[in-house]
Amino acid sequence: MSTENLTANPSDRGTVLVTGGTGFVGTHSLARLVREGYRTRVTVREPGQEAEIRAALRQAEIGPAEIDPAAERLEFVVADLGADRGWLDAMDGVSHVLHHASPFPLTPPEREEDVIVPAREGALRVLSAARKAGIRRVVMTSSYAAVGYTAKPDNHYSEADWTDPDTEGLPAYHKSKILAERAAWDYARTHEDIELTVINPTGIFGPRLGNRPSASVGLVEGMLTGKMPVVPVMYFGVVDVRDVVDLHLRAMLHPKAAGERFIAVGGPSISLFGMAEILREHFPAAAALLPSTELTIEQVREAAKTEPALRDAAVLQGRIPVISNEKARSVLRWEPRDIAETIVATAAGEIRQGLTLPDGG
Repeated sequence: MSTENLTANPSDRGTVLVTGGTGFVGTHSLARLVREGYRTRVTVREPGQEAEIRAALRQAEIGPAEIDPAAERLEFVVADLGADRGWLDAMDGVSHVLHHASPFPLTPPEREEDVIVPAREGALRVLSAARKAGIRRVVMTSSYAAVGYTAKPDNHYSEADWTDPDTEGLPAYHKSKILAERAAWDYARTHEDIELTVINPTGIFGPRLGNRPSASVGLVEGMLTGKMPVVPVMYFGVVDVRDVVDLHLRAMLHPKAAGERFIAVGGPSISLFGMAEILREHFPAAAALLPSTELTIEQVREAAKTEPALRDAAVLQGRIPVISNEKARSVLRWEPRDIAETIVATAAGEIRQGLTLPDGG
């Protein structure tokens, strides 16, 4: 999993800027970069978020000396995706950018524009500031939502595929990822002096750093605590957050990554019910609380009319997507973890965070 062959001397490669450093992927990116010796700068919307990030890094067993400002390994700059102010300062002296930040509403927004506009404009703001600063490459985190949510006859999906934003029932977040990524590619094609690489992760699982909620991790937590006695029929790709970070770092450095998309998926698609079976095997103390029934697609469609959380499943219509990670494996020599290992690590991480199973399990 290490990128050691590509990062023999990280300190010689300049400063890496990370946006979205308080998020699920962002905290793991910072931990990985600092641990490997990179000088790292992270954007925050407000200065108070610095303490939150340092606390998350302590969970990753990053020592105080490594994240002390005097060590010059980690620094913070205030910049918001919704405004120009701060971005040029954020880019000063930076060699590479990992752009993770994007609005992710925990509940559907009243207006689609409330999530689409900041995602699209934020991506363009980051790219423009990076280009003005003379930064050669930006690695942007998009989503499988921009790839495989429009039905195909064979259900096979690769980096060549795009989700049609007009797909019936598509949630606003998914549209925001499609439109933000398309805008970024349009910008990169217009300005040839900057390289863009995009990572399109499927469902991101794994151990959390920090206390911020994660929708995917919340699924596992909900299953283990009996909040999901019934699950919709829904198949999707799973990838470990640590492997997502690994792919970003490989894309950041590899010459052949310029101008390319890479899907991040750990293996064959799995259903929510299949995920519950993995948890049942490894956490028997929670067996009685885990989902025991799977809704049919007809039931899902009907329930999705009043339950926004089921709209994803309704759009996918019970299809079993075959999602290729061959490009990331062959071009970047990426080797993701087994899906079962990732699901177990997700649950174990929540238990470390304080989740209690029956009988102390």
